[in-house]
Amino acid sequence: MSQRPQADKLGSAPFAVLLPVMMSFFVMGFVDLVGTASNYVQSDFGLSDSVSNIFTTMTFFWFLVLSVPAGMLMNRIGRRMTVLLGIGIAAAGCLLPVIGYIVPVKMVQLVFVIISFCLLGISNTFMQVSLNPLVGNLAHDEKLAGMLTFGQFVKAIASFIAPLIAGWAAVSFGKWWLLYPIYLVFGLLTFVMLSLDKIEENEPDAGETSVASCLSLLKNPVILLCFLGIVCHVGVDVGINATAPKILMEHSSMTIEAAGGATSVYFAFRTLACLSGSVLLQKFTRKQILRGCAALMVASSICFILFAAVPGMPVLLAYAGLACVGMGNANVFSIMLTTGLLHMPERQNEVSGLMMIGLIGGAIFPPLMGLASDMMGMQLGAILMMTVGVLYIAAMSVFFKTYGKTR
Repeated sequence: MSQRPQADKLGSAPFAVLLPVMMSFFVMGFVDLVGTASNYVQSDFGLSDSVSNIFTTMTFFWFLVLSVPAGMLMNRIGRRMTVLLGIGIAAAGCLLPVIGYIVPVKMVQLVFVIISFCLLGISNTFMQVSLNPLVGNLAHDEKLAGMLTFGQFVKAIASFIAPLIAGWAAVSFGKWWLLYPIYLVFGLLTFVMLSLDKIEENEPDAGETSVASCLSLLKNPVILLCFLGIVCHVGVDVGINATAPKILMEHSSMTIEAAGGATSVYFAFRTLACLSGSVLLQKFTRKQILRGCAALMVASSICFILFAAVPGMPVLLAYAGLACVGMGNANVFSIMLTTGLLHMPERQNEVSGLMMIGLIGGAIFPPLMGLASDMMGMQLGAILMMTVGVLYIAAMSVFFKTYGKTR
């Protein structure tokens, strides 16, 4: 295998090589179906906020369990093969709800959906660990952040259209779960195209990789700070995805189908920010972009707190909060991951596996947000819990210049 990446700048890789990799980012976005699906499942089965938010825990719990083993597997079978494994598991996760909802037994439907959530989480773990380093074969150094952000843009498209498709299917056919077979077809197509793709991968990490060696990276303050940054980023991302419709329904007369569009607003602005971020990260330093992101996220928390706590606030304020958090949170992941990868380039597979454990934030924040909202009897509790993650990212942006080997 070659040790030289196939490209050194964004967009210089051959289109035939780049397309299947970017399509894989779209499949990676399948995990965000959980936020949309959990609201419909909560309605279908009459579940409480705290119970329905556990679905995201079941999905993102796998990052804690499998991220490091996935990095070790990637060292053995290669990055592309690990991505293919993740795509195959995602396809299975999309198939199960279709089978489940055909069976006219409520308990069977719920069990199949729960297993589907778990499979999507397992799939996303393998893909997050392997797909980001695979991009390192197409771009490197400071260009890597831009390429990863473009991949997040493609992923955000899958997240953005998911609630739209589910809402359309619910209104037109009374079957929101038709979202799954649509994504299943795309997943299978991506699997075939990436199987035929020709990518020269870098050599695997030197030395024997183990769980202990990966976790030992947390002793490095740069890696630790970036790891916690990813925890908070994903916690805010998944938390607002699952909570935004509930916030709107609590303070307006919106139905679940109408309020579900709030998730699309979030992902629309996130998609826009990922696209613009892939360009801006080529022109500005990561610390400059992170400070802009943090400012937007703080503004979003202020909007949500005012909307939930002050009677009579216009719905437009909540949508402004969604726009700000969508724009602000979009590029945090690629900044944190790139900083970690470039800080220890000789151990990128291990760093990637460790950083992906940070996606456990998607399992930590939502149940705490659901518990807080149940205790307060309103969604303000969830908003305040989410604000904890926002404040960490804001604090990190202030001190970002004090660590890291590059910009």
